[in-house]
Formats: sequence, structure tokens, C-alpha cells
Amino acid sequence: MRRVQKRVVVVCVYAAVTASLWAQQITRFAVVDTSRVYNAYFRNSSNVRNYENRRAEYQREIQERTEELRQLQQRKLEYQRSGNDAAAMRIESEITRKTDFLTEYTNAKNVELESMQRSLRHSDEFYQRLYSVLARIAENGGYTMILSLQQSNGILWYSSSVDVTDQVIAELGL
Repeated sequence: MRRVQKRVVVVCVYAAVTASLWAQQITRFAVVDTSRVYNAYFRNSSNVRNYENRRAEYQREIQERTEELRQLQQRKLEYQRSGNDAAAMRIESEITRKTDFLTEYTNAKNVELESMQRSLRHSDEFYQRLYSVLARIAENGGYTMILSLQQSNGILWYSSSVDVTDQVIAELGL
């Protein structure tokens, strides 16, 4: 009977040691929604505020010029109704000139805004801070991997308990 008990104890100890060794070899991973982190980071950035201000300024300018064109169209129609073809032709020429300018202005400002947006997206400062925070979270949390949800074609399911997005945002001070 003692022999059986001794074997049971040995088997239990062996199982416990094996289980603990196996548990130590399990890869721990976390996921982060880099899109949410990016939006939180840049929402508070002076460069993003500058971009948003410029975009709003350009939009106001375009709306004002569009309204001016609408009013010119209205005047042209009034001249046509009253039979003043010479004034209608003069207004038509002005409408064409202002429409061409507005088109060129809109295209130039869209190119400028796209360039600003591209430079914001590729900000080295942001990525340096992000990777530093991710490394710290991984080391402190015992993670061997942190996966991006934006590159999720390999992630079929994950538990919200491994999502460290909020922790990353908090550690970035956002």
C-alpha cells in the first residue's frame, strides 16, 4: 500500500513539475488596435490641429467661392430673362473664369492636404513612442508577442483580455 502511495505521490509530483514547465513555455500574446492608438495620438497633436484648421479654412474658401458662383448664375438667368444678352455673356465669361480658378484652387489645396496627411501618418516620433510603449507593456505583462489588429488576416479570434490598446493609449498619455 505504501508503495502505491509512493508511486501516486511521485506521479503527482512529476505531473506538477511537467505542468509547471509546460506552462512556462506557453507563448503569451496581446493585441493592439493601432488604428485607435493612432487616432488618439493625433487627435491631441498640434500638427493634426494645424491640418484640421487648414482643411476647415480651405473648405470655407471653397464654399464662399461656390456661393459666389451660384449668385453669378442667378444674375445670368435674370439678365437672360430680361433679354440683356450682352450682360448675360459678360457674366458667363466671369463664371467660366471663376469656375476654372475654383477647380485649380481645389485641386491644389487637396494635394497640399494629402501631403500633410501623409506626413502625419508616417511620423517617426509617433512610431518611436509607440514601439517603446509596446516593448514596455510586453516586458511588464510577460508577452512574447503583440499583434496588430490592422494586420488581422491571421487573427481569427482573440479574447478581449489580451487587448492592450487602452493600456497603450494610457501610457502614451492620450
